[in-house]
Amino acid sequence: MRSIATALAHLLLDTGFHHNEAPVMDLDWSSIFSPEVEPLEIFLRGTFMYWFIFIALRLAGRRDVGSLGVADMLVLVLVADAAGNGMSGEYKSLTNGAVLVATLIGWTVAIDRVAYFCKPVGRWLTADRVCLVADGQMCRRNMRKEYISKDELMSELRQQGIEDIHDVRRAYIESDGNISVIKRA
Repeated sequence: MRSIATALAHLLLDTGFHHNEAPVMDLDWSSIFSPEVEPLEIFLRGTFMYWFIFIALRLAGRRDVGSLGVADMLVLVLVADAAGNGMSGEYKSLTNGAVLVATLIGWTVAIDRVAYFCKPVGRWLTADRVCLVADGQMCRRNMRKEYISKDELMSELRQQGIEDIHDVRRAYIESDGNISVIKRA
């Protein structure tokens, strides 16, 4: 054991490292802000990944999304990853991360505007609500389509203060994955 420690000490001394010396940190400020990849390429890559993940999440449904919409969750994950790469040094330039984050946020704003002003596109981009209970009766076909079991539906109803399903006029799963309930009068 002593010979290993001695060998390690000689190795460190031979390389010029001494324990009381502070490591020197050389920063190349120009490389931090100079993009290593063309901003257009970053924009195109960000655009492709945004739409690929958006369509994949849209096709997967809203079951596990919870209170976030698909687009909200997508932007949250992508922006966190892009910003994280920019902050941690995965990109050699902060500009690369900034261009990618701006691309992702830009697409989110553009989609919101298009969905608002162009209703047919808006209907395609956002899921419709689906009726789960109609006049106190479970709509089993819709529940199967949304992968919601009777126990899960009843749990949601109890969380909203409803003990008996016959007290429900309508219950819908909304586009964000939440269940809304209209009680009978």
